[in-house]
Amino acid sequence: MCGFVGVIGNGDRQSRLQDVKSMNSIITHRGPDDEGYFENEWITAGFRRLSIVDLVHGAQPMSLENQRYWIVFNGEIYNHVELRNQLVNEGETFTTDSDTEVILAMYKKYGVKCVNYLRGMFAFVIWDTESSEIFGARDHFGIKPLHYAKQNEHIYFASEKKALQNLLKDERINDQALQDYMTFQYVPDPWTMTPSVEKLRAGHYFVMHPGEKMEIKRYFYPQFKPCRNDSEHKITGEVRDCLIESVQKHMRSDVPVGAFLSGGIDSSIIVALAHQLNPNLHTYSVGFERPGYSEIDVAKETAACLDVDNISETITPLRFAQDFHKFVYSMDDPLADPAAVAQYFLTHMAGQHCKVALSGEGADEIFGGYNIYNEPNSLKVFRSVPNMLNHVLHGLATLIPEGVKGRSFIERGTTPIEMRYVGNAKIFSEAEKKRFLKRYDPTKPYTHITKKLYQNSVNLDPITRMEDIDMNTWLIGDLLLNADRTSMAASLELRTPFIDKEVFRVASSIPTNLKIAHHTTKYVLRKAVEEIVPGHVLHRRKLGFPVPIRYWLQDELYDWAFKIIKESDVDQYINKSYAVRLLQENRQGKKNKVRKLWTLLTFMVWHQIYIEHKYTDLV
Repeated sequence: MCGFVGVIGNGDRQSRLQDVKSMNSIITHRGPDDEGYFENEWITAGFRRLSIVDLVHGAQPMSLENQRYWIVFNGEIYNHVELRNQLVNEGETFTTDSDTEVILAMYKKYGVKCVNYLRGMFAFVIWDTESSEIFGARDHFGIKPLHYAKQNEHIYFASEKKALQNLLKDERINDQALQDYMTFQYVPDPWTMTPSVEKLRAGHYFVMHPGEKMEIKRYFYPQFKPCRNDSEHKITGEVRDCLIESVQKHMRSDVPVGAFLSGGIDSSIIVALAHQLNPNLHTYSVGFERPGYSEIDVAKETAACLDVDNISETITPLRFAQDFHKFVYSMDDPLADPAAVAQYFLTHMAGQHCKVALSGEGADEIFGGYNIYNEPNSLKVFRSVPNMLNHVLHGLATLIPEGVKGRSFIERGTTPIEMRYVGNAKIFSEAEKKRFLKRYDPTKPYTHITKKLYQNSVNLDPITRMEDIDMNTWLIGDLLLNADRTSMAASLELRTPFIDKEVFRVASSIPTNLKIAHHTTKYVLRKAVEEIVPGHVLHRRKLGFPVPIRYWLQDELYDWAFKIIKESDVDQYINKSYAVRLLQENRQGKKNKVRKLWTLLTFMVWHQIYIEHKYTDLV
């Protein structure tokens, strides 16, 4: 797990090297153990290393074939041992035990198709000095980031946007990205809040030659095909076997591996399986200083049942507020998911004890774990209602006062799924955004993100279509961005065994009626681990990562939030009186206000850091 930066383009090599060193210093947290550089007439690359595999010989930039091929690589290839053995049997020789050298050898043999053989999380850039080909790729699911920017006939790339933004001094704001952020609570790929910087999409690679246009292609799409007819018993066994194998491969490391443990089933599964491989496993948990908002007690009960050590920490509202600007800085772009802040504290605590940790992200998206996935079943009564009557019912529902029981049910039941579900979070409606965004563009509603995805899933059932939306938006834009930035800010490598192409191969074929079944979510997953996971978490309802911001913003953090609104210089983008009203309404106890308020507050703090430069100590 590391970070890299680079510049592609002809020109003053000394100036290029200075730029790369400047960018590399910004991402020191991604790799505090070592740094390295490579340069020639067309490319200069820098690298920061967090030593995990082959501690002695795994330094980068790394070369192969008498320095013909060079690479900078961020991530882990979990099947590198098997790929190495395959290549050795075919006559290839290796000088290190690192997975980095395996990528180069696979590129040498298969060219751009090498990505199809890799199993893991990765972003890398390879330079072929003989053909002058530059090849860069991002992993299948978007676990690892790769940003790039084009300026003055040069292409700049980096693991984190802040390295590019700091160098290019681009302090403009992408209006469309801001508008989308207000819907999704994150900036959807491939855009960033900075107009000049983009992200390579998940499952994509690029190829280019100096002086020519960058060509971007997709090599993987995580497509659900829930059509198999095997028995529940057989499917359950396959799920269990693939999880055991995935955790085993994700445990490969030359340094100790720990694990996150909440009160839910996903992290408990990972811990239970990891403990079978390492009886001395250490686990880490955080909670909040408010009754009902801490899962530490449940996590400790789970740890006791599994006989693993657990280290926990309780976060106070004061500490939450004091460190919030550090969290926002680490994200690059605003991410208004309160659970992401909780993970920031968790990764920093775990990072004091280990270099690698396992986490449970991804189980909900691929095994059907969100409670909202029950909705199509609860609304199926509307499927038999004629379209004209549906339209009438929808109009009548809008006449019912907000908050009256039944209004939301009728509204959602009479709204097509393409308009009803935009992902796990929908913060502001288009009508709301129009009220407070001063540069609102009515021609680009949120559907420009979801429309194509829904077109791709038109032949699937409604529940699977919802999973597909979350897999291609929420997972990448929120959960995985959060996982990468919070862990890397703590110089910690976070591994996610559920987000694995072999696990997805099995999970994507599970019939929908075996995911949402018997009044529960993730039915087959629960069945697969019922003899592994303690009973008190096996059927526990999903809570997410509860954070008491609603109550804190009514009381302890009210003045803190009010000060952010008043002092932030965002008037050209946002009507701040709208934010003040949301703050006051939340204090009065009005529901459905806090996530909207939090989305605005997060953007304002981001603006203070990256545009107003009010927290220069963070850089």
